[in-house]
Amino acid sequence: MSALVLVGAQWGDEGKGKITDFLARKADCVVRYQGGSNAGHTVEVMNEKFMLHLIPSGILYPDTLCVIANGVVVDMQKLIEEIEGLQQRGIDTSQLRISQRAPVVIPYHKKIDELEDLKSGIGTTKRGIGPAYADKINRIGFRIADFMNGRDFIIDRFKTQVEYKNRIIRELYGEEGFDCRELLDGLLQQADILKKYTADTSLLLYRSIQEGKKVMFEGAQGALLDIDHGTYPYVTSSNPIAGGACVGSGIGPTLINRVLGVAKAYSTRVGEGPFPTELQDSTGETLRERGAEFGTTTGRPRRCGWVDAVVLRYAARINGLTDLAITKLDVLDSFAAVKICVAYRYQGKLLYEFPENNQVLEQCEPEYLIMPGWQKDISDISEYEELPVNARAYLEKIEELTGVKQTLISVGPKRKQTIVNYELF
Repeated sequence: MSALVLVGAQWGDEGKGKITDFLARKADCVVRYQGGSNAGHTVEVMNEKFMLHLIPSGILYPDTLCVIANGVVVDMQKLIEEIEGLQQRGIDTSQLRISQRAPVVIPYHKKIDELEDLKSGIGTTKRGIGPAYADKINRIGFRIADFMNGRDFIIDRFKTQVEYKNRIIRELYGEEGFDCRELLDGLLQQADILKKYTADTSLLLYRSIQEGKKVMFEGAQGALLDIDHGTYPYVTSSNPIAGGACVGSGIGPTLINRVLGVAKAYSTRVGEGPFPTELQDSTGETLRERGAEFGTTTGRPRRCGWVDAVVLRYAARINGLTDLAITKLDVLDSFAAVKICVAYRYQGKLLYEFPENNQVLEQCEPEYLIMPGWQKDISDISEYEELPVNARAYLEKIEELTGVKQTLISVGPKRKQTIVNYELF
């Protein structure tokens, strides 16, 4: 049995797409277990860039089964566009499977998301993800299965929901609502296109693991954006942490045997919320420019800062990390000195563990360990021992502070720009 969960160990955008793609060459199955089209994974293969949102990164390998599981909220139109976009570039999508239990993002979710974000200022992607998850929890949402059985099966319940959402849109926001018939016709057509891809993905995954196949579960966003364990309310609407893989794909925790956390060699965050190591100066701008730190989904510039070992220790604890992948180490090549946040200073005291209280976190100042940089291009290095001494010292200090061994080191966006310390599959 070999089942691996791959999670973001920071605020998302850690380079999980590249790591998933790299590992998928040995995987039999790659599973997306939460989030929606608000996520974005960029994978670079043979000088081509693929920007994926709903489809697992393993889709670029023709023999790898790719699963969109029940925990993902699916914008069917966006998924169809993504499938067609890959097909137009010569990518075989026949190995894609979609859970009929997956909730559907409906246009009124996106409309409400956009209008509500103008009031809340949380900084969502306006893709309807939060409202779709809210309907799921309120038990008034729709699953893909609901649109597979024809108009008569769903019309009454759907009409009731459209009327309810239209009332919200008109009375709270003064905007126009949706035509029920037009909306339903579109969703039924989309479901019909996707029907050939649907399967009982929980059963499929259980049997795959029992047969000894290599299964990788891919999370979107990152641990610090988890709805329960992140910097609430500036979080996503699901559970990106490793425990979410079980709920979001319908397999039990005893079937998971490794958890890989992915972290940048520095830190970034998109949207609002506390960010202790944020650099609002030329150093932060250099990190943004060298790391091309702009959101895959929204294009928003990412906030940048030094790596935060307090965050990584927290991520290791709540995910049960067995391994760590460090990405974008090459972005630090030009710095004469690099910093690691080893603790927070709060009201004169040092905090070594991530605080539960967001108000406390907002008042924390980073306590840094300053280390010499290496000022050498490392993008062509393929063996750990060939890295500059100072680069290895930096990595080893992160490993010491987190207590998690580093399995992979990425020194560039391409597959070949990956140093392997230990094999995961």
